[in-house]
Amino acid sequence: MAVLLYLCATSWADAKVKLPALISDGMVLQREQSVKVWGTADAGESITVKFQKKSYHATADANGRWSITLPPLKAGGPFPMQVNDIKLNDILVGDVWLCSGQSNMELPVRRVMDMFSQEILSYNNEKIRHILIPQEYNFHAPQEELSETGWKTLTQENVMDFSALAYFFAKEMYEKTGIPVGLINSSWGGTPVEAWISEEGLKEFPLYINSKRLYEDDAYCSHIKKLEGENFYRWNLSLYRGDAGLHESIPWYAANYDDNSWQTVNMFSQSWGNNGLNPIGGSHWLRQDIEIPQSWNGKEATLRLGCIVDADSVYVNGVFVGTTGYQYPPRIYRIPAGVLKSGKNNVTVRIVSNGGQPSFVQEKPYKIICGNEEVNLKQEWKYRLGAPMPPAPEMMFFWYKPVCLYNAMIAPLQNYSIRGVLWYQGESNVSRRNEYVALLSAMIADWRRTFSQSELPFHIVELADFLSKDDLDGRRAWAEMRQEQAKAAAVNSNTYLIRNSDLGEWNDIHPLDKKTLGKRAAESVLSNTKQ
Repeated sequence: MAVLLYLCATSWADAKVKLPALISDGMVLQREQSVKVWGTADAGESITVKFQKKSYHATADANGRWSITLPPLKAGGPFPMQVNDIKLNDILVGDVWLCSGQSNMELPVRRVMDMFSQEILSYNNEKIRHILIPQEYNFHAPQEELSETGWKTLTQENVMDFSALAYFFAKEMYEKTGIPVGLINSSWGGTPVEAWISEEGLKEFPLYINSKRLYEDDAYCSHIKKLEGENFYRWNLSLYRGDAGLHESIPWYAANYDDNSWQTVNMFSQSWGNNGLNPIGGSHWLRQDIEIPQSWNGKEATLRLGCIVDADSVYVNGVFVGTTGYQYPPRIYRIPAGVLKSGKNNVTVRIVSNGGQPSFVQEKPYKIICGNEEVNLKQEWKYRLGAPMPPAPEMMFFWYKPVCLYNAMIAPLQNYSIRGVLWYQGESNVSRRNEYVALLSAMIADWRRTFSQSELPFHIVELADFLSKDDLDGRRAWAEMRQEQAKAAAVNSNTYLIRNSDLGEWNDIHPLDKKTLGKRAAESVLSNTKQ
């Protein structure tokens, strides 16, 4: 009898319906379109979906797959949904936007707090939802399911992980229309457009198809990853062993270290960190003493160190306060209470250059903040080379390769009805801008097939202005890329370009003003799409 009960219980458990990550609590269903609800169960299992006082039925096929199509729905909610024994709550019906591209789409709200903190910290909206698609890649085939993820409501608890551009876009859309907004954030920094196109979509580009085939062998990819890991470990071990600043009896970051013999340099000068002709990779140490007022004694504070090329570890009075592994994020380090004292205090920065010129990015904040007061750091630092190194081993960024992101981050979305696409990408294709119109057009056609919408709206964000005025070749390349983006918008139906060049920052590839850009994205949608 016990065995029989166990078998019955097992059979019942196996028959339970499973839903994809997109079909979950808090989701936003696309209004005024047919909407699919889908999942898996045992073959032959009867499925019943109850929504808005109506029932819909299906039977799982021989492979256990099932889907039910709901008729077009009016905006509103929240509503519950029942799928057999699964109850979903807090479902909205509104407009769903796929927000995709590279780092300027991925850039989270926390990165724009310098400019918009007061607005962000005072705003909640239960009618705006965001789902972050896991960053994964696959060279074998389009995937049907995502790794674990879920819908998040725009609250103070969740907002920092929202895409900043998508956040301001959704806020403007809701304020103008009152319609709930769902944001599907499928983006990954540094990725080129060809990574987001299916193999079928790239059939006219044999170079990219052949490139993709190189990585279909899992053993080959595993070998490369293993070798990269070993090479990077050896490089860092050699760097660590060769850096006298970490091994002298008094380490160079100590508050009482005597740096009088060190060279004095201007932090923004190119005179340090190179041998007069070429940059020196490896570790570089910089120290400066600053005067802290009596009123700060023992208090918690914040150290702002702009942006640094490439990586850094930072100490205040010999206490480690933070590290960042690559050049783009702003350095914002908490100084714990009790570290600062009135009078002289020391800040030490250990910069690691992977092979290029180590540097502090100009026109960024370099200061210590305590409450409403701040002390600016000086431009003059004491400098000493730690451990000169050859360039760091190069890495194979597999997720930059053709097709792989389409397979893992777009294909699993294909059953989910969407209103349109916001696309912010192109920085990684500037060096191959002559083919961008063809590639982006291929992607637009590809995604329209994927989502079964022949006129799926695309709103393309123009690249922001970037680079120093002295970098004539670089600026010309970016300007030409913007022209290619405009051409792509012109030759594809229901495709629009969102002006962004004037919002750029010469010293930052990730400009902060995503609010103005979000409003422009909303204006593009509102002026070109029937509401």
